[in-house]
Amino acid sequence: MDLSRYEVPPDQLRRACAPLLESAAFASTADLERLDTIIGQERATRAIEFGIDIQSYGYHIFAMGPVGAGKMTTVQRFLEQKARTRPTPSDWCYVNNFANPDRPEAIELPPGKATVFRKQMEDLVQRVQESIARAFSGEQYEEHRAQIAREVENRKRQVLEDINAFANAQGFALVPTPSGLMVGVYEGGKVLSQEEYQALPEERRRQLEAAQPAVQAEMERRFRKVRALDEEARTHLQNLDKQVADFAIRHLFEPLKREYESIPDALVFLDGVYRDILDNLALFRSLAQGPAEGAEEPPQRRQSPVDRYRVNMLVDNSQTKGAPVVVESNPTCRALVGRIEYRAEFGTLVTDFSMIKAGALHRANGGYLVIEARKLLQDPFAWECLKRALRDRKVSVHEIAQQYALLSTTSLEPEPIPLDVKVVLTGEPYIYYMLYDLDPEFAKLFKVKADFAEEMPLTENSIMDYARFIATRCADEGLPHFTRDAVAKVAEYGARLVEDQQKLSTRFAFVLDVISEAAYWARRAGHDLVQAEDVQRALDEKRYRSSQPEERVREAILADTLMITTDGLKVGQVNGLSVAFLGDYAYARPTRISCQTMLGAAGVMNIDRESKLSGNIHDKGLLILERYLAAKFAKDRPLSIAASICFEQSYSEVEGDSASAAELYVLLSAVSGVPIKQGIAVTGSVNQYGEIQPIGAVNEKIEGFFDVCNARGLTGEQGVIIPARNVRHLMLREDVVEAVRQGRFHIWAVSTVDEGIGILTGVEAGERDEKGAYPPDSVNGRFLARMEENERLMRRRWPVEAKALNWFQRMLNHVRKPATRADEKKQAEGEKPESE
Repeated sequence: MDLSRYEVPPDQLRRACAPLLESAAFASTADLERLDTIIGQERATRAIEFGIDIQSYGYHIFAMGPVGAGKMTTVQRFLEQKARTRPTPSDWCYVNNFANPDRPEAIELPPGKATVFRKQMEDLVQRVQESIARAFSGEQYEEHRAQIAREVENRKRQVLEDINAFANAQGFALVPTPSGLMVGVYEGGKVLSQEEYQALPEERRRQLEAAQPAVQAEMERRFRKVRALDEEARTHLQNLDKQVADFAIRHLFEPLKREYESIPDALVFLDGVYRDILDNLALFRSLAQGPAEGAEEPPQRRQSPVDRYRVNMLVDNSQTKGAPVVVESNPTCRALVGRIEYRAEFGTLVTDFSMIKAGALHRANGGYLVIEARKLLQDPFAWECLKRALRDRKVSVHEIAQQYALLSTTSLEPEPIPLDVKVVLTGEPYIYYMLYDLDPEFAKLFKVKADFAEEMPLTENSIMDYARFIATRCADEGLPHFTRDAVAKVAEYGARLVEDQQKLSTRFAFVLDVISEAAYWARRAGHDLVQAEDVQRALDEKRYRSSQPEERVREAILADTLMITTDGLKVGQVNGLSVAFLGDYAYARPTRISCQTMLGAAGVMNIDRESKLSGNIHDKGLLILERYLAAKFAKDRPLSIAASICFEQSYSEVEGDSASAAELYVLLSAVSGVPIKQGIAVTGSVNQYGEIQPIGAVNEKIEGFFDVCNARGLTGEQGVIIPARNVRHLMLREDVVEAVRQGRFHIWAVSTVDEGIGILTGVEAGERDEKGAYPPDSVNGRFLARMEENERLMRRRWPVEAKALNWFQRMLNHVRKPATRADEKKQAEGEKPESE
């Protein structure tokens, strides 16, 4: 059989990018200009532009794509460009609410004005303290205060004299005692002692006792006048203090009121400060006097009482040019909407408006907020906090612990701040679709999907974009620049990442790693420019650092612990290829697939499936294989075969259908008796028409088998059969390509099962003739002959059993049909499905 017609030429095993740069006008990336645009993401960038510009409700952005696709970099660059053209948003601050201190008030100020306002209030409070201290320390104030006191004392003395005269006329008198004025008996021009009172005649004592209640009541009525005079004096003194303080501080508030006359909230606050100062003059006078001499300060000092007049600056945009762009790397609920802090005072936790701290939404208000979705969802409350803020269009600072505390503690309810922000979430596609399916509010709030692609077309222009990208990286980080051949090598690595000769990867995070590592090895080698060999060294070293598990598997194969045969011929045995993914590294492991046949018509048994080590996709592949055989060989007769297929030395779940072609080949070999070349490995899936379908990780599978064969010694007869549709995905290592070029290794590409079995056995599969028969020496002819022989033996030896087996096979095929919706409904209701 001529195998050369299926062999893939060496020039198709790897796409060389150097020829595309032959006409490029640069010797190294030092000759190129910086790359200031986003490459390979036209769809995503258009979505981001749309999401940024549209101002309707709910048009926030979810930038989705694989890790390393440059989502965060692209989003930040677009936002920063847009932010420069937008106005700088307002400053925000919180101030004391004198009417209700538990509900601090928010004040919006022009950008950069919050810092000024806070300093002005600090200066105002200081000047108020100084002015009040001066006003109340003058002689005129003291004289005026003394005059009021003298007038009141004179009036009180006159009232007391009237009271005493009235009491004397009734036989009583006022007696001063340490506890106040008392009523005593007045007789003979003097106040009687207790002994003198007892010496009075009994009649006189009865008269005095009878008159005492009326006299006591009248004296109490007149004493109220004395207390009213004290209250009047206190009121006069307070009014005097307020008049003095008003005269001393009113002029200090006027300039601020004129400056902030266009900001009503600021005027309300200034008026509140002014009234509160007049209501608490004693506080300012005590501050002016200072602590008493010799008094010790408590170990935990309280805040200064005048701090309630200060300003808590929440958002300061004095240094912001345009709109803010905030990237929140720790998006917890407190980090998003702010927090309320507490301080310890005498063993108690207290708080006030000055302990309110801003969150990312406050800082991004009027601009843009970028959050990584995966980190956002790690906090149990952050997603709900963000949705609430976007839905209500305001930021409410609240202490999340208060909602779940067993005991209620005193906290604040700050006034919410209006929110005008564009939020951009970045994350993998599965996060987007999970949120879309599970949270109805997600679709209402994040209406713009920016879908980042993993790849872009491999053209001369795209490689030049790669070159400018490398030039920008080298300039930014001070790395040595890359030669033209080194750029081509990096581009080939980009094609390898997406496994496509016509595409380049846009996952620039991985490309950046290679650039940095190649620059490192270039410096180690003393190169002024990064050469192609430095890039190859970086790739080799990167592979070596991660390839220890692969080497352990290869050592086990060479030691014959893992039984893999790479030469000779065997019936019912073929080398399949599986891939293990370990983080950012993938490697292939050759696996022996074996098949045994026996007399009977039980069909094909998958040992892995029977032992529950087979996944759903692998089971599907085997069922397709059986249906293909039935359609090809059993159109007019039962499929009279009995075989078992197994992945040898496999102790974990077998998943995927990329081995279904190998399973079909080994079954054809086992039934037909035609041996398979053990130096050839197989990958590919098969459909019901016998067509070989493409699979993934084709490069790793070829290279894994090549490394095993190379370690044992290449014979020139070894190789790998791959689907023809996978040829465009080949970006093999250069040592593999060189071995193929020298004829020491081979890559065959097939489109059908018949082509593959012909390569594996060296025997034509065979085509049906006009009578529907296969050539007797072909694989298909031998397969059909063996099946017919199996059926004859069954009829001769076990005629009844043969009929029973055929009937059982037909019933088994019927049971294996997928259950209908009616069957599923009956099963759910506990009834027996019709298919049983």
